[in-house]
Amino acid sequence: MKDEKQITKVFRTPEGGKAFDMVSDENAVIQKVTDIPGIISGTFSKVLPVLPLKDIVIYPYMIYPILAGRESSIKAINVASATEDKYILLVTQKDSSIEETYADNLYNTGTFARILQILRLPNGLIKVLVEGIFVADISSFLKTDYISAEFLIRTAADYSGIRQDILINRTSVLFSEYINLYPAHSKDIHEPYTSLTEADRKLYYIASAINFNIERKQKILELNNFDDKFLEIISILTSENEILGIEKEIENKVQSAMQKNQRKFIVQEQIKILQEEMGEHAELDPDLMKLKEAIENCDMPDSVKSKALEEFEKIRKTPPMSPDFSVSRNYLEWMTSVPWNKFTDDNYNLDNAKKILDEDHYGLDKPKERILELLAVLKLLKDKNITKPPKGQILCFVGPPGVGKTSLGKSIARALNRKFARLSVGGVKDEAEIRGHRRTYIGSMPGRIIQAMKKAGTSNPVILIDEIDKMGNDYRGDPASSMLEVLDPEQNNSFNDHYLDIDYDLSNVLFITTANVQYNIPLPLQDRMEIIEMRSYLDFEKIQIAKRHILPKELIEHGMDKDEVKFPDQVIHKIIREYTREAGVRNLERELSSVIRKVARNKLGDGGKKKFIVVTAKLVEKYLGVPKYEDVDTKNDEKTKIGSVYGLAWTSLGGEILTIDVTVMKGVNKITLTGQLGDVMKESAIAGLSYIKSNSRKFGIPDNFFKDKEVHIHVPEGSIPKDGPSAGITMIIAMLSAITKNPVKAGIAMTGEITLRGNVLPIGGLNEKLLAAVRSGIKTAIIPADNKKNLIEVPKDITEKLLILTAKTVDEAIKGVFCKSKITFKK
Repeated sequence: MKDEKQITKVFRTPEGGKAFDMVSDENAVIQKVTDIPGIISGTFSKVLPVLPLKDIVIYPYMIYPILAGRESSIKAINVASATEDKYILLVTQKDSSIEETYADNLYNTGTFARILQILRLPNGLIKVLVEGIFVADISSFLKTDYISAEFLIRTAADYSGIRQDILINRTSVLFSEYINLYPAHSKDIHEPYTSLTEADRKLYYIASAINFNIERKQKILELNNFDDKFLEIISILTSENEILGIEKEIENKVQSAMQKNQRKFIVQEQIKILQEEMGEHAELDPDLMKLKEAIENCDMPDSVKSKALEEFEKIRKTPPMSPDFSVSRNYLEWMTSVPWNKFTDDNYNLDNAKKILDEDHYGLDKPKERILELLAVLKLLKDKNITKPPKGQILCFVGPPGVGKTSLGKSIARALNRKFARLSVGGVKDEAEIRGHRRTYIGSMPGRIIQAMKKAGTSNPVILIDEIDKMGNDYRGDPASSMLEVLDPEQNNSFNDHYLDIDYDLSNVLFITTANVQYNIPLPLQDRMEIIEMRSYLDFEKIQIAKRHILPKELIEHGMDKDEVKFPDQVIHKIIREYTREAGVRNLERELSSVIRKVARNKLGDGGKKKFIVVTAKLVEKYLGVPKYEDVDTKNDEKTKIGSVYGLAWTSLGGEILTIDVTVMKGVNKITLTGQLGDVMKESAIAGLSYIKSNSRKFGIPDNFFKDKEVHIHVPEGSIPKDGPSAGITMIIAMLSAITKNPVKAGIAMTGEITLRGNVLPIGGLNEKLLAAVRSGIKTAIIPADNKKNLIEVPKDITEKLLILTAKTVDEAIKGVFCKSKITFKK
């Protein structure tokens, strides 16, 4: 390029005036303005190599070493050093994170500099010493294998005057304060500054010495007017001095506090030495004195008290600033807050207990009877001074949600006149949640059992362990295994919590547990508890519960008297049948609460004129909207169906009715199962089809019938997962109906597990399943013959509303299901 070979003579111009105006001819580029004092001798290329800088701005008069390693930077240095004067442009990058930079990432103002020395290192890097000379304004960047630029030089003129002197003096004062406040700077850095006379040298010296961000350093370089440059420096120094002053004030306060604590520690140590010399062991700290009094007064066993006093002696000699001090103190506070030999007087009056249980709960005859039996045994043991706990003392209430398991535990505590504490272990996966964390861990604390004892405040509370069937386990241990010691009367008299690290007696605690699903409880835990099943409520029981318990409580909570709102039985029954479908009464409570709120609002809207409101069926539909469930015998329709049969199912929420639909179509010989069926239910379907195929002649089915037939079984409500073996008999009947085209009787449902030999095996949850049948309008139910003995436990209100047939084999079930006693195949 021809322009790159052209040269220019450079003269000083007043700072703030025009930069060089260049004119060119064939031989040179010279300045229009001539005869200005301060000529800098030498000639310079119009285009110079650019050395990009990271995180630094180099000002005029600065001598600075730069370590270059980028290939383009090394080439730029080599090109500049090959010239006679070794001039180069130093330009700072806008984004220092970019390794191989480009023109748009460079500022348009840099420093015209001279290379003083080059040192080539063995690893290929170059260490170059440069000296800044002038501010350079970049006209344009050129990019080959390195970056170069066309530029105009901006030089400084004489800077004097009253305003200028004031700015310089103010800057000097602030700079002196900065040196005194900034701990990283040596006081010697100020001495060279005092020897400078030129204003621009002072300015750039301060700008390079103080610590602030690159953007503002670049701004100082770019400003044209020296007044603006000094004002910017003054602004920066004022801000930095204010921040440094605050930091120094904080540091002084911290140092003062540390010296005070050190002095206090030394004095305390001297006092301890004097006490030991004089034989005085009385502790001066009032908090520690209270702690020792608590140890003496909490009636600990001798072995526990000796350990507590030993720990107290350790804490007495430990400096308060030591981490061990707070650890030991927390430990002793837990030791003194846990109840030791502190008992409440039990009330074993059976009549009083029965009265309280009946007040709090309607029905639940079997659980109430078992509780009264336990109280009678406890009373006899107390009369004979037998301290050994009775067998079966730990009760486990198993039943669907909302049937009163937790509230029954509270009633037991009230009947016994004991304190009550509840802890939920649902989702607990860490063994330390039960047994506590060892004191070596930061933030350690006792387990939930000891925490419950502290909450109860006595040694013989009633502790309810909720959701015991929902405990998990992972790499942190198995909490169910830890619970074995808690719930074993032979072991829990010496329960060892990892935090307390002592044996604690739990034998006087009455533990009650609750669960929704029995088979989710580990077998070793089941072995230590007496399982008491709590069935779903019948409709008439829900009505009584609503009248006796729910409505009085809800009316009080909503600020209304029991005489202000009346719910007739038929209205409550309508809410139960059309707006809830549950085993317990939680949703019923929500719906009744919603009706009461709307009644309260309407009452105030009428200005309080109506003092007595009777809730009618129309008002229920107005307040609660369209019924969620149909209160009709939807399962007891008069139409017979082919390939559609009702099954009885049990879930953790109670009994349910399942519709099993089967269709047979031409296709590949296979079975298709849909409706989110679990593995066990799929296997039941496959076993049922295998039974039908192996007995096809008995049912009149041609031998080649299944060769080109596909059987599709679907269980509606496909979004809900379903599983279990008890739908086996239902699937066989539905497939036989669809294959032989024989309709099934209306209003019939069934349950039972089947075998490949056609036997019907017993099932669980019979009470819940039959209750679901009654609730859904079923008139006939088929159950396994082996479950006939369980009917005695089913309330008469259920059995009287159903025709219950038993079947030992599939053939016996067929007789009571199909419209005809004998199946005939129809094409």
